[in-house]
Amino acid sequence: MDKSRIYRLLFSSVYPLYIQKVEKKGRTVEELNAIIYWLTGYNEQTLQQQIDLKNDFETFFAQAPQMHPNASKITGVICGYRVEDIEDKVVQQVRYLDKLVDELAKGRKMEKILRA
Repeated sequence: MDKSRIYRLLFSSVYPLYIQKVEKKGRTVEELNAIIYWLTGYNEQTLQQQIDLKNDFETFFAQAPQMHPNASKITGVICGYRVEDIEDKVVQQVRYLDKLVDELAKGRKMEKILRA
């Protein structure tokens, strides 16, 4: 796994792809944002700041107000890797987000996605 590539990815360039993915499956930007807020502690204003600043994923997660304590309950395979087994913290956080977006796109109920 090429960590440096993931670290350099801009959240602002991936976010529209997340939107596209969930909307194509009939889900909403509001649901996507709710997942991001849940995972990172960002809100509408602070998430928009991250997008406007064109921060990379490393910075995006480093500046996250609070990673959700239940993030460790996110398990499964994404891009061929078990998210719970990824040792690099930033890569794991990116994959947590990818996994949640996948679950949203696959039609999972929000309370399940948010590990309620």
